[in-house]
Amino acid sequence: MRSRRSSGPEPLGVDGPVPALTRALTAGVDEAGRGPLAGPVVAAAVILDSRQPIRGLADSKALGPARRERLFDEICANALALAIAEASVEEIDRLNILQATLLAMRRAVEGLRLPPRRVLVDGNRLPELRVPATAIVKGDATVPAISAASILAKVHRDRLCAALHEQWPHYGFGTHKGYPTAAHLLALRVHGACPAHRRSFAPVREVLP
Repeated sequence: MRSRRSSGPEPLGVDGPVPALTRALTAGVDEAGRGPLAGPVVAAAVILDSRQPIRGLADSKALGPARRERLFDEICANALALAIAEASVEEIDRLNILQATLLAMRRAVEGLRLPPRRVLVDGNRLPELRVPATAIVKGDATVPAISAASILAKVHRDRLCAALHEQWPHYGFGTHKGYPTAAHLLALRVHGACPAHRRSFAPVREVLP
């Protein structure tokens, strides 16, 4: 398991030493939606409670929709802290998808109600954070907190895609979640792009007037 580390300033306790619980706080971070042609990219950050372990955590891509939904509810009920954040289609087009993803990750970490002492991020790139962080390749399959973040991000984004489908049903967002399937590419050629499409992505750019 390869990893990459960055360091940040050590958090200080207000009245002396940092409590043991605070010292133990580790957040897992993952994203959903880098590859699709439409919709925001989503990131989640989760601090699990070791006193309330959640069984069945795994990479969200290895789980079926019903199991993801069940685990989503269990994570929300039992995690010490969690946050879900987005980077918009406009931000993706302005910054590029990598930088927008890192922005969403940073927003998720900053949205946690408890400040983590360290952050574990799926992949090989790190957002700019004020706490020590480690990038872990395939961490969504090996680190429970990252698995939990993967599930939160995936379920949240799937729900966003269901809402997009209600607005623009002829693109099929509810089925392909914005990914460049043959049906999605055909719909783009027939109907052109809608406001939810990422205009910086080549298949969308090609159908713009």
